[in-house]
Amino acid sequence: MSDSKFLRGTLLLSIATFISKFLGMIYIFPFAAMVGQQGIALYQYGYQPYTLMLSVATLGIPMAMSKFVSKYNAMGDFETGRRLFKSGLFFMTLTGIAAFLILFLGAPLIVNLISFDSSEAFTSDDIVFTIRMVSFALMIIPTMAIMRGFFQGHQSMGPTAVSQVIEQIVRIVFILAMALFILYAVDGNLGTAIGFATFGAFVGGLASMAVLVFYWKKRQRFLQQEQAESKVSSDLPLTSMYSELIRYALPLSFVGLAIPLFQMVDMFTFTRALEQTGEWTSGQIQTAYGAFAGSSHKLILIPVAIATAMSITLIPTITKSFTGNDQDLLQRQITQTYQVILFLSVPAAVGLSLLARPTFGVLFGTESLEIGSYVLQHYAYAAIVFSLFSVSAAVLQGINRQKYAIASLLLGLLVKIISAYVLLLLLGPVGGIYSTIIGFACGVIFNAWAIAKFTGFHFGGVSRRAGTVVLLSAVMGIGVLITRNGMEVLFSGNGWMDLFMVEIISVGVGGVLFMALAMKSGLAEKVLGKRFSA
Repeated sequence: MSDSKFLRGTLLLSIATFISKFLGMIYIFPFAAMVGQQGIALYQYGYQPYTLMLSVATLGIPMAMSKFVSKYNAMGDFETGRRLFKSGLFFMTLTGIAAFLILFLGAPLIVNLISFDSSEAFTSDDIVFTIRMVSFALMIIPTMAIMRGFFQGHQSMGPTAVSQVIEQIVRIVFILAMALFILYAVDGNLGTAIGFATFGAFVGGLASMAVLVFYWKKRQRFLQQEQAESKVSSDLPLTSMYSELIRYALPLSFVGLAIPLFQMVDMFTFTRALEQTGEWTSGQIQTAYGAFAGSSHKLILIPVAIATAMSITLIPTITKSFTGNDQDLLQRQITQTYQVILFLSVPAAVGLSLLARPTFGVLFGTESLEIGSYVLQHYAYAAIVFSLFSVSAAVLQGINRQKYAIASLLLGLLVKIISAYVLLLLLGPVGGIYSTIIGFACGVIFNAWAIAKFTGFHFGGVSRRAGTVVLLSAVMGIGVLITRNGMEVLFSGNGWMDLFMVEIISVGVGGVLFMALAMKSGLAEKVLGKRFSA
C-alpha cells in the first residue's frame, strides 16, 4: 500500500475514533435527563464490571494483531498472519463466551461485594439484571476485535473506522430509544429501562460485526490471492504465535485498564463506606455515585480526550528519536508533549471546577444539582492527572519500557485501594475522587522518574512551563469567579436558562482571558507555535 493511502487510512481511523469517543461522551446528557443520576448510578453498576471483563477478554488484541500481521506481511509471509487469524477467531469466540458466562453467572456475587441495599429508585435485583443484560455483548466483541486487528495489519483502516462509528451510533440510539420507550411510553420502572438500555452494547456489536463481515466478503478474493503468493513461510507453531501476540498485547491492555480498575475500587467501596458514616441516605449515595462514576466522569474525559489526541501524535517521533539516540530532539519532543497536556488540561480543570454548578445544571438538569455540582467541582482536577498518566505511559511504551508503565499503574492502584475507603469515611463522596487523584498522581510521578532514568530527560523546563500555566490559570480563575458571581446576580434563578447564561458568558470570558494571557506572555507561541504569537 502506498504511503498516501496509508496516511489517508490512518487519518480516517483517527477521525472515526474521535467521533466514536465523542458520541460516547455526549449521549450521557440526554440519557441523564431521562433516567436521573440514580439511573446513571445503576447504569455504571452494570457497565463497570463489563468494561473490565471486556478489557481482560480482548487483551489489547486489535493493536497486537495489527502489529503481528503487519510484521509478517512485510517479510512476505502472508500465510502466518492468516493462520493466526483463523485460529484467533476460534480462540476469541471461546474467550468471549467464557467471559459472558463468568459475568452473567457472577452478577449476584458482584452485587454482594458492593454491599448494596435497595435504594429509593432501584433494587439489588435491578443491578443483577443490568449486569446480565450487558454481559451478552461479551460473546461477540472479542471476535470483532481480532477482525479489526487483522484488517489494520493489512494497512486497511476503513473496516475498523466504519464499524466503530456504526457500533457507537446503533448502541446510543438503542440506549436512548429503550429508556424513552420503557419510562415514558409504557410507564415502566427504572431498573427495567436501564437493563434493556445496556443491552445496546450487544446490538451495537452485532451492527459492527455485520460491517466487518461485509468487508471480509468484499476483500476475500484479494486476501486469498495474497496468501497464495506468499513468498516466505515462517512455519511457526501456534504456541509461538500466541506467545508473540500476548507480548505485544499485555502492555497495551494493562495500561488501558487504569481507569476501569480505579472505578471498580470505587464501585466496591463507595456505598459501603458512605452507609457506614450514617450521614447519607441510600438515595443520596446513589445520586452521588451516579454523578461521580457516570456524569462527571464523562464530562472530564472531554478535555482529557482533546489533550491526549493532540499530544499522542508526538509519540511515534519520540520512538524514532530514542532509537536513533538523538538526545536533543528527544528532549524537545518530550518537553513539547508535557507542555501541550498542561496547557490544555490545567485551565480546563480550573474552569470546570469553578463553573461546576452551571455546567452540571445545563448538561444534566437541575434535579440533582447540589450533589452533582459538588462532585464535579472536586472531580474536575482529575482531568490533569488522567491526561498526564495517559501520555507519560505512552512515552514509556514509545521508548520500549512498557514494564515501567505497568508498574506505575500497579503502584497507583495500590494507593487507591489503601486510601479509598478511609477517604470516603473522612470526606464523604469526594473521598473517592481524591483517592483517585492521589493514585494517578503517584503513577504520574513514577512515570516521570522512569522517563528521566531511561532517556536522561530533565524536567526543569517542563516545571517552569507548568508554573507559568498554573499562574495564568489562577489569574483566569479569578476572572471566571468574578464573572460567575456577577452573572449569578443578574441571573439568580436555578432554571435552565439562568444557568445557561451564567455558563456561556463565564466560559467565554475565561477562554478569551486565558488565551490573551498565554499569547501576551509568549506561552502560547512556545507551546502551540508561531501562529499563536502576540
